[in-house]
Amino acid sequence: MIRRLFYLSLGALAAVWVMRRLQALHPDHVARRTANHATRLLEQVRDFTSDALGEAAERETVLRARFGLSDPDNHH
Repeated sequence: MIRRLFYLSLGALAAVWVMRRLQALHPDHVARRTANHATRLLEQVRDFTSDALGEAAERETVLRARFGLSDPDNHH
């Protein structure tokens, strides 16, 4: 009796696991996850670009000051 209950429970657990895996492969779920990953990736690229441009501008200011170059906004 205990053995049957064990295998019945094991079968139910396996069925639930398989159903969840199949639902995860549904096109709507895949599309939603892909869109979420793309959005996060785009945010990371924007953050990186913003940081890189800020650092480049800061470094340019330091180099211009070190070498006595004029400010690029000031033409003379």
